[in-house]
Amino acid sequence: MKMNQKADIILSSNAVFTGLTDKPIPAYIAIINNKIAAIGSEKEINAFIGLNTKIHHFSDQMIMAGFHDFHLHMLMGSLAEESVFLADASSEEDTIKMVLDFANSRPDDPWIIGFSWDQRSWDNNRLPNRATLDRVLPDRPVLLFHMEGHYVWVNSKALEIANINRNTDNPPHGIIAKDENGEPTGILYETANALVTYHAFNFSKERLIRMMKNFLEQTALLGVTSVNDLYGSPAMEKLQDYKLFADLDKNGELTARIHLSPPLNDDLENAKQLRDTYTSSKLQVSGLKQFVDGVISGYTACLLEPYADKPETSGETVLPPDTLKKWIIEADREGFQIRLHAIGDGAIRLALDAFEEAQKINGKRDSRHCIEHVEVIHPDDSARFKKLGVIASMQPEHLGFNEEQRQNYISYIGPEREPFVFAMKTLKDSGALLALGTDYPIAQLNPMLGIYRALTRMGYDGTPSEGFNPQERLSLPEVLRDYTLSPAYGSFREKELGTLEVGKLADLVVLDRNLFEIPVEDIPDVRVVLTMVDGAIVFQNEMQVIK
Repeated sequence: MKMNQKADIILSSNAVFTGLTDKPIPAYIAIINNKIAAIGSEKEINAFIGLNTKIHHFSDQMIMAGFHDFHLHMLMGSLAEESVFLADASSEEDTIKMVLDFANSRPDDPWIIGFSWDQRSWDNNRLPNRATLDRVLPDRPVLLFHMEGHYVWVNSKALEIANINRNTDNPPHGIIAKDENGEPTGILYETANALVTYHAFNFSKERLIRMMKNFLEQTALLGVTSVNDLYGSPAMEKLQDYKLFADLDKNGELTARIHLSPPLNDDLENAKQLRDTYTSSKLQVSGLKQFVDGVISGYTACLLEPYADKPETSGETVLPPDTLKKWIIEADREGFQIRLHAIGDGAIRLALDAFEEAQKINGKRDSRHCIEHVEVIHPDDSARFKKLGVIASMQPEHLGFNEEQRQNYISYIGPEREPFVFAMKTLKDSGALLALGTDYPIAQLNPMLGIYRALTRMGYDGTPSEGFNPQERLSLPEVLRDYTLSPAYGSFREKELGTLEVGKLADLVVLDRNLFEIPVEDIPDVRVVLTMVDGAIVFQNEMQVIK
């Protein structure tokens, strides 16, 4: 950069959280092209002001690095925004009414798709049946994703289209639930979802583009400047259209940086080809993803000891441990970062064992492997994250249980495992790197909700007042870095992203309030004033004053 070069944009605020210190500072930021050219006082930045320099003053509104969501599913999230949202239903009948109202409002939709029902919030606490859906929608296929996304509720029409009947065998690592007479109940677990989504997700290219643009509008509005789009099970395969993302990138239409993690499987040649194909600053392959287990509420998470309320099972792994280890060792040898969904303490231990074995066989390197979710950990395994250089990729918004959901959750795992649920502080104190995200659409995309949840650990209903496992609460500077710098590190981009520093890419956000100066209960209501990606303003609110 020439010394006399003038800034394209200068931003200033009394509260600039650079990420390098624990508190915001007053500062001016000069941006040239797509990079931060200088950060300093008004006097120091004056030399960067030219005839065409745009200057934005933000008074006490907080400027910080853009949020980096380390774990989400872009098009699945966009689809959820267009579907019926069922989390607020208090009963099966209530859910049915919401689905029917939605179906009546969309008479031309070939499938009725919904998200986020949860029987744990219903008055009867029981899993539903296809017969209830058949009663109101006998002729239109219905596909409703459970809140955790690992099982679905469908009607008979959907089963008919997918050719699922009493004689259909379970697919590998999936379950078609059947009643005492051997008939499908309408609940499909894990990979069995894909038997239906294969038919339901036949979207046109035009619709996929629209969904992607809607997603990018959301990220800009919420100050999310980078995301990691992870492989999300066979059910989502039709929503992983990398070529479509690349077309948007070529056209300059990507307003957030996208880091892809395609599936880890036995086709490493395809993975290498994807890694070599998608290499731009806005769209790149950063790792490979696979599932070790499922979820607690479906008894598909793998535990070291049996479930408290279902002692005949400890859950199971999605793949045989030997297969998983083989794939991990081979991918590690080829230099891939590996990201493993592991929720139960048995799955987390297996993931750590596999990473340890890969390290012994292939040698130690800067692999930055990740374990996703880390929901119920055995205390003996916390320190292994640092020892093996494994990142704990966690989503605080999953802590948003209401009182009833939390009690149900504890009844699954038992009180002796309760203290080790979402052990964020324990992991950090043991030296692990914690990188935060949302798992959108399983949780909302808004980073403010995750920040609030990590600080308070309270559910949506404000319980418990001291927080669920309050000893695991994090501090505000920790949470902000874990939502910016840690995900940048986890994507091998900490030299370019994650803090406000000279030479880094100008990806930043301005919030309407200084998070350090407001009561914690106000954080969910904080809004974005401006979002900048690559030095370009991709969202701005009229609230700002421009000079």
